[in-house]
Amino acid sequence: MLRAFAAGDSKSMALLITDDCINCDVCEPECPNDAIYMGPEIYEIDPNKCTECVGHYNEPQCQQVCPVSCIPFNPDWRETPEQLQAKYERLQAGLKPA
Repeated sequence: MLRAFAAGDSKSMALLITDDCINCDVCEPECPNDAIYMGPEIYEIDPNKCTECVGHYNEPQCQQVCPVSCIPFNPDWRETPEQLQAKYERLQAGLKPA
């Protein structure tokens, strides 16, 4: 089962964490944008901060370290590399994502 960040926000996510999450704590410190945080039951991803690691790494680091592979790309929405780069640049400049 897929878990959205918040009601109505599911179309703005780059990555998401499914209910298969075992709360192992390895993904959170790997996120260069501090987009991963502990939700009510499992870790969640703030879609306004997730750039799929664009600007930092070639691949999403959370996916690389997840032992249960529970961090897929959101099937409802994929941001283009250009959109992810623009989000990265806004985050680096300390601006809120559009």
